[in-house]
Amino acid sequence: MITARSHGLPLYLDLAVMRFLDIRRTGRAPAPADFEHDFPALIARTLADLTPDERHLLRSVALLDSFDTHLATRTAGLTRQAAADRLIQRPFINENPFGLWPYYLHGLIRSTIRGADDLTDDLTDDRWTPADWQAAAARAHTALGEQWTAGTGRDRLLLTGCLRQGLALARDFRLELGWLTDAAWAYVSDSVWEPVAPPAPDRREAGSGTATATAADALAELLSTLALRQHEHRSRTAERLAALTTAGHLPGELQQMAVYYLAKARRDLGRSADSRAGMQYVVDHGGRLAPAARRGLAHLARLAGDFPTAHEIVPTLGWPGRHHRVDGDIWWPHGDMLRAAAYKAARTEAEHHGVAGERATSQAQRAFTIAFTDPRRADDEIELAEQLLTGLDLRATTLTVRIAALARDAGTDPAVPGCAEILRAEIRTAGLSAPEKMLDLTLAFHHAVRDDAPATAEVLTRLNTPEDGDYAYYGGLVHHMAGTQPGTRSAARWIDDEAVVAGRWRALALARRTHAAG
Repeated sequence: MITARSHGLPLYLDLAVMRFLDIRRTGRAPAPADFEHDFPALIARTLADLTPDERHLLRSVALLDSFDTHLATRTAGLTRQAAADRLIQRPFINENPFGLWPYYLHGLIRSTIRGADDLTDDLTDDRWTPADWQAAAARAHTALGEQWTAGTGRDRLLLTGCLRQGLALARDFRLELGWLTDAAWAYVSDSVWEPVAPPAPDRREAGSGTATATAADALAELLSTLALRQHEHRSRTAERLAALTTAGHLPGELQQMAVYYLAKARRDLGRSADSRAGMQYVVDHGGRLAPAARRGLAHLARLAGDFPTAHEIVPTLGWPGRHHRVDGDIWWPHGDMLRAAAYKAARTEAEHHGVAGERATSQAQRAFTIAFTDPRRADDEIELAEQLLTGLDLRATTLTVRIAALARDAGTDPAVPGCAEILRAEIRTAGLSAPEKMLDLTLAFHHAVRDDAPATAEVLTRLNTPEDGDYAYYGGLVHHMAGTQPGTRSAARWIDDEAVVAGRWRALALARRTHAAG
């Protein structure tokens, strides 16, 4: 009977064997009639064989991807863990001893349990109504929030685990965001970008209601988009974020989060005017991302060649606005790699605050600047940057490190141009404008060191067609490296005299030429 009813489904066979053993433990001999059921009916029979508390717990944990006895007890609304301790001994409860929450149900069992109450009417008298499912989901959501807020330190595993389960519950059962708002801010603060979005909802499940978008739907989409932007073209990121900001389902500061990252995506795409408007919106609203948005305005001023304006913003940023990194970003285009050493202070500050993403980004920029001045030291700086990127998902920062390696080898390795074109293809796939400009500047440095005028001219042709006027001063930097005169005066507003800037870049090229000759 078991073989015929299973249709070869291993999970049915497993569950049937478990029920066979449970029946035999009662002292009764299992009979074929005990298994004359399809899979949902077998689940219903298994539910009926449990004690009332165990049945209540099993329905409760069917809401969760994974659980421990404390979370199961809180979700069920029980005051004692004894029933949970018995339930985890049941053979249909799986265990992963290395998981954050070690116990879980097979996905098919979960979904069947959440729809099986209609099948148990004639077997038990404690079927759950939609209101019961709603109440259990609310208890689970609260328990997850309590577990996250009670955690100590920057526990990313706990944060992402609670986010995944909490988002799914809030989305499927139309719950208020509550603690998920603070958890979302904690998620973005480290710039690590692990996947946290729950699976697509099954709107047919108990208590899930209609498909109308809610704040939970929007937050799940927002965090998913922020993680996926490391793996897709920035235009797709901008499209998704624009849809979110237009829909208006995100409350308060979470709407500002979406606007801020949309502004960043548009800057990456070269849409500086749109980016500036978004950054200003966030600054004007004065929320948690206001310092980051001021940093964004400083970046946009720098890209436009307005260095004094960018420099005036730095003292207003502090650590929240990553003041040291912005300072370094201002000085390396001046050819002043000594003052660009502010990146080291940025990395140290990030270490102090325990922000892994910022630490890696600052180190990548430090490696890039040192690669122009000291190829031997650059080896160590690049290696450190690669180490700090381990376990992180930061596409632009990874590209910066690879460009730094090309700057280190510039003038000495004839393979630099070929490697640069491979890297250019990856940058364009990502839809990032800034790394490609940095790549061209590095390539121009290589050609200037080798005194290759035709190749330098090719780079200038690319750099002299900037979008929205951004990076227009890069062409002048190439002329400075090569010791040639630009056809027109630079529109950039430098902090130092332009002649000083020109002298620094020429000195860097000549020093590398001497190094290559030696």
